[in-house]
Amino acid sequence: MPEGDTVWLTAHRMHAALAGRVLTRFDLRVPRFATADLTGRTLLDVTPRGKHLLARVEGGLTLHSHLRMEGSWRVFAPGQRWNGGPDHQIRAVLGAADATAVGYRLPVLELLRTADEASVVGHLGPDLLGPDWEPAEAVRRLCADPARPLGEALLDQRNLAGIGNVYKCELAFLARATPWLPVGKLPDGVPERLVATAHRLLEANKGRFERKTVMAGGHVDRPDRKVYVYGRRGKACYRCGAPIRHREEDDRERVSYWCPGCQLGPGPGPAPRR
Repeated sequence: MPEGDTVWLTAHRMHAALAGRVLTRFDLRVPRFATADLTGRTLLDVTPRGKHLLARVEGGLTLHSHLRMEGSWRVFAPGQRWNGGPDHQIRAVLGAADATAVGYRLPVLELLRTADEASVVGHLGPDLLGPDWEPAEAVRRLCADPARPLGEALLDQRNLAGIGNVYKCELAFLARATPWLPVGKLPDGVPERLVATAHRLLEANKGRFERKTVMAGGHVDRPDRKVYVYGRRGKACYRCGAPIRHREEDDRERVSYWCPGCQLGPGPGPAPRR
């Protein structure tokens, strides 16, 4: 489940492999752009923006992709077997003389003018891993709707860009609030600490694909403890020992995990119909 730190690392690996190199292969396997051919042009840079990825190509064009739940980009050396999935899941191939980036299961893939990038990322809030990071503005946006549940507010990329379902659950735990507590009910100072923690977590994890959040709570580091609640349904909370609970949401197959002993606030409403 890609989040902002995963997209950041993916973009930087693609940038290291392809930036400044002439494209010898450009293949988009989506009907709208299947005939596009940018071979012979230089790939200028690959930039992450929240959970979006922008690959800018000579001539004022940008390949925009979003990984959502299942997408990925993999970089391969010449002769290396492409092992990111079956061939029918490949949506894009960007190749140069000494490296090839292959995009698998990309639900969003489009070619647009670089000058028009704002049409796809201009709505985003401050990027947790970007040069425009503004914690005060992120807090302002997060708290703009006091009645909104915390989990929804954290996932809204218009508030702060880069948080996905894993960080939503972990940040709510660290704030000692359930994902359904209205933002306006958070104690004074908690929104500021929450935003600072989000920034610290993504910064700490952006250089690796194996995510770790346990150290954010000041606990003694243990190799067997990666996250506090996410994916730990029924297991004992590291703080209080209560079994971690989970709830399937009705939006985009998301699941919320929380500790009923440590996190204060309302629980989920009626279970969504299937």
